Amino acid sequence: MVEIIHKEISYRIGGLLFKVHNELGRYCREKQYGDALEKLLKSEGIPFKREEIASVEMIENKNTNKVDFIVDDKVILELKAKPFVLKEDYYQTQKYLQASGHKLGLIVNFRNKYLKPIRIIRMNS
Repeated sequence: MVEIIHKEISYRIGGLLFKVHNELGRYCREKQYGDALEKLLKSEGIPFKREEIASVEMIENKNTNKVDFIVDDKVILELKAKPFVLKEDYYQTQKYLQASGHKLGLIVNFRNKYLKPIRIIRMNS
């Protein structure tokens, strides 16, 4: 039987993402989706960090990007609001997973008509 990584928290996150998508629709900015999700995470009592640098090594790199959310210190969550999720988005999330040691990342693109969170599993390096 296949083990689903962080099944409970990813299910809860998914529910909140669908709420945000239903409330705001498809054409907001990434920051607006992030703000709405932050409010829901707080109201649900789910611990999170927003716009966090994934590791000490990344802090030393001045040209680094920040992770949108680290939820319950288990799941890296990357929010997108663009026509397509690109392979660079997968690579970016995988880079965050490698640097932080987390096992699971989620990419969600709110621009899609139907929300489909994409699960990214950390590859062993």
